Amino acid sequence: MSHPLFSSFRLGALTLPHRVVMAPLTRNRAPGAVPNALMAEYYAQRADPLTGASLIVSEATAISPQGQGYADVPGLYDTEQLDGWKRVTQAVHARGGRIFCQLWHVGRVSHQLLQPNHQLPVAPSAIRANTKTYLIDCEGQGGFALTSEPRALHRHEIPGIVHDFAVAARNAVQSAGFDGVEIHGANGYLLDQFLKTGANVRTDDYGGSIENRARLMLEVTRAVADAVGAERTGLRISPVTPANDIVDTDPQPLFRHLVRALATLPLAYIHVIEGATGGPREVEGRPFDYAAMKASYRHAGGRGAWMVNNGYDGAMAAAAIESGRADLVAFGKAFISMPDLTERIRRGGPFAALERATLYGGGAAGYTDYPALGD
Repeated sequence: MSHPLFSSFRLGALTLPHRVVMAPLTRNRAPGAVPNALMAEYYAQRADPLTGASLIVSEATAISPQGQGYADVPGLYDTEQLDGWKRVTQAVHARGGRIFCQLWHVGRVSHQLLQPNHQLPVAPSAIRANTKTYLIDCEGQGGFALTSEPRALHRHEIPGIVHDFAVAARNAVQSAGFDGVEIHGANGYLLDQFLKTGANVRTDDYGGSIENRARLMLEVTRAVADAVGAERTGLRISPVTPANDIVDTDPQPLFRHLVRALATLPLAYIHVIEGATGGPREVEGRPFDYAAMKASYRHAGGRGAWMVNNGYDGAMAAAAIESGRADLVAFGKAFISMPDLTERIRRGGPFAALERATLYGGGAAGYTDYPALGD
């Protein structure tokens, strides 16, 4: 009897050899926001579909200078960046892999030192996120700092945000060679900020009601799907994560509305972070019925793959696939320390520990020096 994780799956324009996906992971190894040879090596190490990911979702990548929120994260808005990403995608494809680019605008989760002309970060409302971002000082030392106070986006600026997402998507697929894109609508970044009451107190047509707060995420998703094809477009959401100081007073009807509206688009997938990002799968005081959300999407005609994420091991992932609760399972930090994670799951181990001190910033140490089995 075949293992449910290792069956093939049709994902939009792609056929995946199995159901193990590499989740996006910010690593802060792109000085000047330009992808480099070290990054190409890192992704290529995890790209062999026999041992690694059937699909890689890249680290979050800024769609514009305004969208930047952390030091040394890559972008998609100038020629040097696109050339750098092209070297990455070529390295992945040379190993037989497939890779989507995650499109990112951090909104209020930023610092003035990272913004063009040291302007204030933008947000749906002028509410500072009680969280930190990652900066690098003049001596090259990295560390975390509190985010800056944001300003509220003017109504006339919002179409420009939608345009920036669409342009970045075209850049990713047509210029940089990605197989598709994932819109980052999770973890308290800009689209999630518009969605949720804790960050959005607007009184125009992008605030107030569920329909208004979901408007920007839906407009962006439609624009990206128009730019590169819905079959090459995924969307990441996180209904109840507290990441980056985000909260909604009543997430169940909010996400029911969102996924029902998304069902009209033939997206490649919906990527759901269950619980607190990188933390517990059940968030105290924030109950949520993920099965009901998925059912709402299917009942509305949604046919995109259902990808789940957060705290899965091989057995949990297999059970999710076998039960029909998910089509794909994304693994994050496990792929950092185990570039051949799929092979290790297939064998039942051994599983390697993660060195947390080297997660953010630095060079090859804790990045490309984790060995595969047999190395």
